[in-house]
Order: sequence, then C-alpha cells, then structure tokens
Amino acid sequence: MDKKNALRAGALAAGTTLMMLLMSSPALALARDDGDDPGPGLSVIETLGLYVLAPLVLFGVIAGLVMVLDKSKNRHSKAPAKAKVGAKA
Repeated sequence: MDKKNALRAGALAAGTTLMMLLMSSPALALARDDGDDPGPGLSVIETLGLYVLAPLVLFGVIAGLVMVLDKSKNRHSKAPAKAKVGAKA
C-alpha cells in the first residue's frame, strides 16, 4: 500500500510541475513593453563578483564584527559538576 501512495504522490508532483511549466509563458519576456529601456548586460566577471563574491565578503564582515564586538566573558560553556551518588559530604 505504501508504494501506491508514493506513486500517487510522485504523479501528482510531476503533473503539478508540468502544468506550472506549461502555464507560464517565458516567450512573453521577448516582447518589449512601451518605455522599456534595458541597460547593458553584465560580463561573467561582473556577475560572479556581484552574486558570489559580494555576499561572501558581506558575510565575512558581519561575522568578523560579531566576533570582535562580542562582550561576553564566558567563552567556554562548563557543564555543572555532578555529585557522586552515595558520597558523604
């Protein structure tokens, strides 16, 4: 019975994906609208710098600031000492 449910779920997911792909029409993006004035395209280097390098640098700056500006004194978490069972104090 589990295989039947998995097959049904897979068919539903595939059908939904196929319908979404067929219903969207990327060909309409080729038609220019009135007042449409696209700028020049980006080169590969500019694209990698903007979408890969810039987020990595930003992440590094934020992580560095968090580490440098951390004011907490306790750097290591210590587990509380457990008393031995049956030990006399």
